[in-house]
Amino acid sequence: MNPPDLALKAMNAGHRLLIRLTGGRVGHSAMGMPVVELTTVGRRSGEPRTVLLTAPLHGDGSYVVVASRGGDDKHPAWFLNLRAHPDVEVAVQGGPRTPMRARIADPEERARLWPQVTDRYRNYAGYQRSTTREIPLVHLEPRD
Repeated sequence: MNPPDLALKAMNAGHRLLIRLTGGRVGHSAMGMPVVELTTVGRRSGEPRTVLLTAPLHGDGSYVVVASRGGDDKHPAWFLNLRAHPDVEVAVQGGPRTPMRARIADPEERARLWPQVTDRYRNYAGYQRSTTREIPLVHLEPRD
């Protein structure tokens, strides 16, 4: 069974609280992955929306995040938001928000990157098995 929206929001709020209560000493990484704070523009509200996500692939100031939503059949709201408005902000390890551009991996990129993600972090493979939708990978790249 996939987590409902309320459970996902509660987990995100708990994660934020953990970071705040520990002064950032705990919560900026999970399972060996950096945690990024992604701020998108709400596709309907136009308001900023922020979520904490793990980035299984990263380097050169860029991050790849997985739009898994725990293996749900629906895309996560943050993915729908950045698909509509690809200019986002990303903060890493409590640092300042940096303007970035979100780019959904094309089929060839996903075919190359997905095994790298699932070889190191098997939970993502389980999420893919739980749904019929292909779970997107999203590049978060510095804006020029």
